[in-house]
Amino acid sequence: MHLGMLLEMSADGMADRVALGRRAEGCTFAELDERVGRVAALLVAREGERVGLVDVNSDAVPLVLFGAARAGKTYVPVNYRLTDDRLQAVVERMAPATVVVGPGVAERIGQVEGITLLDRKELLDVAADPQAPRIESGGADPDDIAVLLFTSGTTGEPKAAVLRHRHLAGYILSSVEFAGADETDAALVSVPPYHIAGVSAVLSNAYGGRRVIYLESFEPRQWARLAEAEAITHAMVVPTMLDRILDVVENDGITLPSLRALSYGGGPMPLPVIERAMRLLPGVGFVNAYGLTETSSTIAVLGPEDHRDAFASDDPAVRVRLGSVGRPLPTLEVSIRDADGSELPAGERGEIWVRGEQVSGEYLSHRVTNDKGWLPTRDAGTLDEGGFLFVHGRLDDVIVRGGENLSPGEIEAVLLDHPAVAEAAVFGIPDTAWGEKVVAAVVLVDGAIATEGELQEHVRARMRSTGTPELIQLRASLPYTETGKLLRRELRNELAGS
Repeated sequence: MHLGMLLEMSADGMADRVALGRRAEGCTFAELDERVGRVAALLVAREGERVGLVDVNSDAVPLVLFGAARAGKTYVPVNYRLTDDRLQAVVERMAPATVVVGPGVAERIGQVEGITLLDRKELLDVAADPQAPRIESGGADPDDIAVLLFTSGTTGEPKAAVLRHRHLAGYILSSVEFAGADETDAALVSVPPYHIAGVSAVLSNAYGGRRVIYLESFEPRQWARLAEAEAITHAMVVPTMLDRILDVVENDGITLPSLRALSYGGGPMPLPVIERAMRLLPGVGFVNAYGLTETSSTIAVLGPEDHRDAFASDDPAVRVRLGSVGRPLPTLEVSIRDADGSELPAGERGEIWVRGEQVSGEYLSHRVTNDKGWLPTRDAGTLDEGGFLFVHGRLDDVIVRGGENLSPGEIEAVLLDHPAVAEAAVFGIPDTAWGEKVVAAVVLVDGAIATEGELQEHVRARMRSTGTPELIQLRASLPYTETGKLLRRELRNELAGS
């Protein structure tokens, strides 16, 4: 199955249900299907085998994704936050292609050989024009490339991750019930379109039959007010977003009465944040979704009941699961392996490997799956006796001090348990005596006071002394990507240089 068929099914089965936009003037699934057909005709007549998007969130996102699929072309959403030189370099790699651009982007890209720019407004005008040519159906072969996503590494040339139609369609068909949403359900999408979560939001909401509203860029007060005004029932955020939304809920008296399901991912969720969320929003079902670009999104899910059971439990073995990413999807195999690739028993830490129909593990330049289809994720993790998966961060982030491997995430969790600590980042910097020394950057809760020595003693009392940071820098903020991933390398380079 190709991605265009997902929308065609929804247009046939839920024609009159509102699919996109505000309740008052949103377009139905039948209308969305017609608009996608006009966009597909427009793209077929344009240059190149790929269709890029360099823009913030807007109603153009599903039109370009589904329009590219129906036109038999590859969808390539690009990070508009890149510096101009890096943005131009990525666009050059897409050629020959048509690239849909938002306001001010064309000037940043300039003229690139093999690239035709298409203004977002022009695309939306064509989509809404009943006289414009339209392609009613059709699309790509399931094995064709549906989406290319460029990695967001802070150094080096971004890699282009390949997701074929069969990978993404397989994920949706196995994890989303067709037309399973209620007609009153509405999803607020604020994750960027160039992230795998932005891609899966389009596909899962369309197939499930849920109305989607896009927030151009995240601002917590605007998010909360829009969620309240539009009776939003479902949303996905990253941990830093949730913490800021909770500030608005607590300080502005916004109750979000319609919100029933809030999923989060993209980075580790500090326990104090999710515990606070469950106290302030007791009627919301929280879902922790762990996944990768290379796996077409979600690998494991900690569902609402899992959250409630862990939150209410006095059993340490159950309570700790609130910090897990839940159980793997039933359509996937997940294994914890050692450095030699041998499987480890429950409770032992190693590398997370995954296998299944939705797993691509492919880049334009190379494959990373082995000959049996297993993808080594480069994430460290453990599986407990109940099958709950715990993610301990990237293997590349492990601190090696005097031959001992130390987990930054484990030390961060201890720091975050201190009542004065709001955010924490732990990493290693070069040390002539021990190879690496443990250092931390910490943001305190507003109005709180804590000294470096006090925080060091807090860690020392709860774990072995080798895990106690030798230096703790108090900062006003920590650097994150817009999808909530902590930029440890940026902090590491800054402190190592000083």
